[in-house]
Amino acid sequence: MTETLAPPQDGQAAPKRLFIKTYGCQMNVYDSERMADVLRPLGYATTDTAEGADFVILNTCHIREKAAEKVYSELGKLRMMKDERAATGQGVMTIAVAGCVAQAEGEEIMRRQPAVDLVVGPQAYHQLPELLTRTARARGERIGADFAPVDKFDALPRARGVNGPTAFLTVQEGCDKFCTFCVVPYTRGAEWSRPVAAVLAEARELAAKGVREVTLLGQNVNAYDGEGPDGSPSTLARLAYALAEIPGIDRIRYTTSHPNDMSDDLIAAHGDLEALMPWLHLPVQSGSDRILRAMNRKHGRQKYFDLIDRIRSARPDIALSGDFIVGFPGETDADFEQTMDLVRRARYASAFSFMYSSRPGTPAAGMAAQVPAAVARERLHALQDLLWEQQTAFNVAMAGRTMDVLFEKRGRQPGQAIGRSPWLQSVHVDDADHLIGRIVPVVIEHGQQNSLKGRLTETDGPQAARRRASSVRAQESIHGA
Repeated sequence: MTETLAPPQDGQAAPKRLFIKTYGCQMNVYDSERMADVLRPLGYATTDTAEGADFVILNTCHIREKAAEKVYSELGKLRMMKDERAATGQGVMTIAVAGCVAQAEGEEIMRRQPAVDLVVGPQAYHQLPELLTRTARARGERIGADFAPVDKFDALPRARGVNGPTAFLTVQEGCDKFCTFCVVPYTRGAEWSRPVAAVLAEARELAAKGVREVTLLGQNVNAYDGEGPDGSPSTLARLAYALAEIPGIDRIRYTTSHPNDMSDDLIAAHGDLEALMPWLHLPVQSGSDRILRAMNRKHGRQKYFDLIDRIRSARPDIALSGDFIVGFPGETDADFEQTMDLVRRARYASAFSFMYSSRPGTPAAGMAAQVPAAVARERLHALQDLLWEQQTAFNVAMAGRTMDVLFEKRGRQPGQAIGRSPWLQSVHVDDADHLIGRIVPVVIEHGQQNSLKGRLTETDGPQAARRRASSVRAQESIHGA
């Protein structure tokens, strides 16, 4: 997301430096990108470091306790930078806290860290330009306690800063599920979906800037029910079909899903729609029916098994990803073994797993039989060992296959490029940096826990690229003569 800070021309003011640190989910990544878009007309260009920045934004996540504490630790460092900058006459550093921690703990943030100039919730960051103007006059602004996503999206600029051939695209916000461990309904509000026309307009803008793959985002993205062209609610499946008609958009993904919102037409779309990638993030959280009821998940393990059987029937090559929480209040050894059994039967290509973290204000925080941290940690290690074993096996099995890879960026080695497989694996290929932004076939040589190593086919290899370049130069020479 970093932009080059061009030297100012005569009579022009130097660009102001904006540093945004993003915590948590992909939706926060999208929000951070949009904050940069909102602030760009004010002369802000993003930078990779807080040192020397004129405006620093911490875009926060409130899902786990450690994530919130990291924010306060970071604010302590920023306060020292701010004080040093002021003392040495280098100008003013403005500090803002945005996102879910800002929504939930705004007053506490201002009390604990006086260096913070403003606090803005996740539905109000479009007001940052106005807030900056007001903050110049009086410190301590807090805004964003109300949930009005429609106002936010209406106010965001149409143009987006894009860096590469992939992009996130928020289509749904909020949550009505009220899982007993989760703060999202309190920090993001009720479920709300953007109109189809607005999503398609943003996607066309992205395609015009070279984006080939979009990932649709939402707290419960498969609950999407935005207004369609005829005024009636759409579904995520219908939205995916419409997106696939946009020239240049070749790949579509979506996250995060809830098992209860996995509709028949969405399952069918995975079998019918070529652009819909064969990768699905479908969190289950626990394999124990007793714990699932305590979590208020409203689905059981058998429903989850039936669901993934139907999905795999529609798209046999689909890869499954999930979320798991261990050590939830009341979880016994038998409950945990049910989770391990579910993982063995479901066979995940990737997954996220965490120890339960008590969040103030959630029902689970007051539940009896809190699991000792040492017990939860031991269970987490056992679960992660199994998940990593499955992920490694999935990647190793790719050896010898030829697959389409969308190259996204340069690798660490000269000439190397890194792309994504249809199953979201990171693929490293030598002598491929001339293919960034393109989807090309790659032969996988071997897989390991976190990535694949591949080579180009003769069609797109470096020798073929040199032959094409030589042919182009020859044609230019002929026409120039």
